[in-house]
Amino acid sequence: MIESLSQIVFLARFLCFMAVFYLALHKLVARLSQKKDSKLLWFFSVLTTPLTRPVRAWTMPGTSDDQLLSKSLLFYSFLWICFIVIGRILIVSR
Repeated sequence: MIESLSQIVFLARFLCFMAVFYLALHKLVARLSQKKDSKLLWFFSVLTTPLTRPVRAWTMPGTSDDQLLSKSLLFYSFLWICFIVIGRILIVSR
């Protein structure tokens, strides 16, 4: 039971890491992009929209995209750290 739970936590940890990585890349591209209609910026906005949608539901209407990216990055970073801690606890309890 603990082994399968450990694998699920590891998978969730990996998915949160990927979310943090893509959100950070989106934030970097948005900051460095010269044109607001660049294809690279469009790609990252399409890629990260499913990640920012839950955070958008909790924020005030009218929140800027940069603030939404920052809040999403913090949210998924927090989840990633939580899954790391849970994974360590599961390893110790074996």
